[in-house]
Amino acid sequence: MLPVPDNQLTRRRASELIAAGGVIAFRTDTLYGLGADPFNRDALGHLNGLKGREGGKPLLVVISDASVAERFIQTRSQLFDSISRRYWPGALTIVMDAKLEVPDELTAMSGTVGLRLPKDESVRSFIRDCGGALTATSANRAGEPPARTANEVSRSFPAGLDLIVDGGATIAEKPSTVIDLRGEEVRLIREGAIPFDELRNTLE
Repeated sequence: MLPVPDNQLTRRRASELIAAGGVIAFRTDTLYGLGADPFNRDALGHLNGLKGREGGKPLLVVISDASVAERFIQTRSQLFDSISRRYWPGALTIVMDAKLEVPDELTAMSGTVGLRLPKDESVRSFIRDCGGALTATSANRAGEPPARTANEVSRSFPAGLDLIVDGGATIAEKPSTVIDLRGEEVRLIREGAIPFDELRNTLE
């Protein structure tokens, strides 16, 4: 599938496809991601099949506004509020306990969900146009390097996607930092754009 430029017409089409259970590729604030409605089980199953994921891994969700987190997490903790106010929007993925209505296809039976509020306003606007939340697992098949351009997505997925939105090349050198805030302390899952020491120093 050939990419199409990011414009109003493309965004309208992307919104319609997401609402209908489709899977698209789009530029996030870090890499290109595969986007689907996080609450559509069929779409999530199709996405996992495209990725060729074995054993199942939780799917990252990007949100358009901080308030959208309420749709996914069981309880907002003081630690969550403190960290999210300091680092959102930004390249920080926060893992929390998921609400019961969040599909197992999204959580991979872990009972947790990872959320990020992108720093890029254009990305947030795109997500908002598509309902306020999208999956954003990297747009590559399992075992391949992550895609940084729409053409790289096209080479990885010559078929299977409903739309590839070309938002330009990504400029981030590192993926998001991933932390677990389910307990009373910050637990590092993956260090990325935000150094873990900086996160810990914020709380001191």
